[in-house]
Amino acid sequence: MVTGLAQTVDRVKFLLNDNSTTILTAVGVVGTVGTAVLTGRASFKAAELIAKKQHELEEELKFPETQVTQSKTEKVKLVWVQYLPPVATGVLTVTSIVLAHRISSKKIAALAIAGGISERALQEYKDKVIEKLGARQDEKLRDEIAQDRVTNNPPKSGEVIMVGSGQVLCYDMLTGRYFNSTMEDIKRAENKVNYEIVNYMSCSLSHFYDEIGLPPTHYTDTVGWNMNNHMEVKFSTVMSEDNRPCIAIDFSRQPLPDYDKTWN
Repeated sequence: MVTGLAQTVDRVKFLLNDNSTTILTAVGVVGTVGTAVLTGRASFKAAELIAKKQHELEEELKFPETQVTQSKTEKVKLVWVQYLPPVATGVLTVTSIVLAHRISSKKIAALAIAGGISERALQEYKDKVIEKLGARQDEKLRDEIAQDRVTNNPPKSGEVIMVGSGQVLCYDMLTGRYFNSTMEDIKRAENKVNYEIVNYMSCSLSHFYDEIGLPPTHYTDTVGWNMNNHMEVKFSTVMSEDNRPCIAIDFSRQPLPDYDKTWN
């Protein structure tokens, strides 16, 4: 029984920790509404108490022509208790929002660090493959991977994005999108990205896609390259399912999260 109780407690702790941001956000939303409702109720109750006290004072004096007024201090002493619930709810709401923001920031930072570690590990693996097998074998492996991607993800009707006058089918391996362009246009876009890196220290992946005519995504807005991680496009020539020549593009170094903060 004790073991079962301990396991239940552990599960509850895990669920609370895993969903802490969602729970705190919900508390913040409910607390905002609750604060407004409780403040309204407290205000009505305070007005009633002040009016009742005013009536009692006038009754005690029994001089209708005499104006009796309560000082601000007296009014505060009379009604301050009514505002304790909305104040407490407001404090809880603000605390929940702040904690949710902090937890979200820590999770985002942890994901960015994990992404950076994974990218470095992948790059070390790639470098070791080139060292052991040679550049030609590495290129052959890239071409085979690109061919598998194109074969397993053939272009659907209306899916190819027309971005220029080039008639060559291209496939972006990172986002899985087909488009028509030329190798020269893609190399020109690569040069523009590296120009941005040299002159402004960093450049987003969205900038590259904008240069080749592909619409950016939320992901491409958050990753990119910097002075420590220049951009280099890798080309693989493959055949599409309908036997059309296709240029598959990939990057020798994948774009990094927080690219504009990690250069030295």
